[in-house]
Amino acid sequence: MPRLTHVIAAAAASAVMLTATAAVPAVAAQRPSRHPNPEYYLSLGDSLSVGDQPNAEGVTLPTNQGYADQLYSVLSRTDRNLRLAKLGCPGETSATFNKGGICGYNGDERYSLTADKGSQLAAALAFLKAHRGRVPLITIDIGANDLNGCIALGSIPKIMKCLPPVFAALTENLAVTLARLRAADPRAAIVGMTYYVPELAAWLTGPSGQQFAQGSLLLAEQFNALLTGVYKQMGAAVADVFTSFQSANMKTIVILPGLGKLPLDVALVCLWTWACAPKPVGPNEHANEYGYAVIAFTYLATLRAIHFRV
Repeated sequence: MPRLTHVIAAAAASAVMLTATAAVPAVAAQRPSRHPNPEYYLSLGDSLSVGDQPNAEGVTLPTNQGYADQLYSVLSRTDRNLRLAKLGCPGETSATFNKGGICGYNGDERYSLTADKGSQLAAALAFLKAHRGRVPLITIDIGANDLNGCIALGSIPKIMKCLPPVFAALTENLAVTLARLRAADPRAAIVGMTYYVPELAAWLTGPSGQQFAQGSLLLAEQFNALLTGVYKQMGAAVADVFTSFQSANMKTIVILPGLGKLPLDVALVCLWTWACAPKPVGPNEHANEYGYAVIAFTYLATLRAIHFRV
């Protein structure tokens, strides 16, 4: 039986290398451009897009260690004319993304977490209009919060019964989002992402939790297949974070210090997110710095595959 360090050496090395190249991302994001007409990487989405993580008291807050910050830090090394614009909104769903109601926006700047001040989509469209032809890259992660009401039901049969109308609404909302972004700037590369599965952490709680984790994985496969289908249908590329986290690999058993023998997908969720962290910090579904590095690396690989300028 392999130890975890042997099984994921390549993936961990990639994450650490990206994290190292992304050192001090806040400074990079604020570095002024010497060009009178800078270009922008526009980051859209939910709490992952703003790098949310829990602090020592367990309060979830935005950070400068998110995947957008780390990806930008790498891209800006070869394109010093590039700036990062983050419009993401913690708690955003595919519906609120288009209609608003969670985060406050004023023009193209998010200024407060107050309701009824515009939508992320409107802010993104305003940003694209204000910087027409100078936004070569848009990344987006959206949809995970759409599932929260169903996940809260607690049992796989109830969740499965709840999800079909949620999936239908998500499909429609995301298609509208992508169509409007594409119409606003046909030349921008748009890249969405699939999600890792924080519910796999339930494996640690015993037999019933292991059953829930296995059922959650099946639902996550359906969810991510839906996202992938919509993104591709609307002409967007997909960063397959689900696969980068080895989310469907329950056959490989590894040894994680302090937790013992675990399926690889469970072990990676514990290593790369706060889902297995003890109170008060966890359990928290958000990625940690290394998890965000894995997501950023997945985006970077996707950009290379579509021959984006990296």
